[in-house]
Amino acid sequence: MTISTPVRGRRRIKVPPPLVFVLVLVPFLIEAVGVFWPAFQGISLSFLRWNGIGPATSVGVQNYTDLFSDPIFLTALKNTAIWIVLFGGISFLAGLGVALLFQSERRGVAIYRTALFLPIVFSLVVTALIWGAFFQPNGVLNNVLDAVGLHDWTRVWLGDSDTALYAVIIAALWREIGYVMVLFIAGLKALDPSVQEAARMDGASAWQRFRFVTLPQLRSVTMVVISVLLIDSLRSFDIVWAMTGGGPYHSTELLSTYMFSTAFSSHALGYASAIAVVIFVLAIAVIISYLVRALSEEKES
Repeated sequence: MTISTPVRGRRRIKVPPPLVFVLVLVPFLIEAVGVFWPAFQGISLSFLRWNGIGPATSVGVQNYTDLFSDPIFLTALKNTAIWIVLFGGISFLAGLGVALLFQSERRGVAIYRTALFLPIVFSLVVTALIWGAFFQPNGVLNNVLDAVGLHDWTRVWLGDSDTALYAVIIAALWREIGYVMVLFIAGLKALDPSVQEAARMDGASAWQRFRFVTLPQLRSVTMVVISVLLIDSLRSFDIVWAMTGGGPYHSTELLSTYMFSTAFSSHALGYASAIAVVIFVLAIAVIISYLVRALSEEKES
């Protein structure tokens, strides 16, 4: 004689309606056709020698080996590293600083926030035109230096290979700092004020509250800001091309500008694609290394 045990009711698996699959599938297909497929095509093109018109010739990894014996590419790589450190680092520190300064809702603070954020409204080409006029030999900067008796400091800022890159970085910073400020202000507004108050009651100084209370709570925002700055640094093109075109003597050449000139001026599409792949690898490597480090620190804490 067998004793039957009651069968518990099985949980029914809910199958999403077809509309959900459509809403997920359509964006994926658009992304695949518009992003992934061109990316794979670009990678395959980097193994070819092709001028965009005639037949393509397979060269294997020759384009990549040629890159590291190309003095212009090495200059562009060095300038890109300088751009990442200065543009990214100053944008991060200055954006965080002004966010801390203007986070409170004091009278008149909104005016300063608006003034700092206003440059982001302008396109990069307009920004380049504004700062190009500022750095002209008879521009505002040289006129101010003349007026205060510093005539020896005047120079052709965008025509001097020693100063051109840093002048373009200043122009790019003018536009980026306000954007970073807004991201950090959004993060600061989401913090729990009671934690700050408890630290103050425990006798923590302003620096200790910032170092041990504010910064750890801003970790997720910091990861977003650093990722954005790294991507913006590696894809910076418009403002450099509009202000200097990569000159003088390639002193402001970045990987992005060299890729563009190689593709559309020299018509070496395979070589330009190899440069594009290098930019992509650098972006992925830097971002992943930072994310791994940030996540490991978060687990340890």
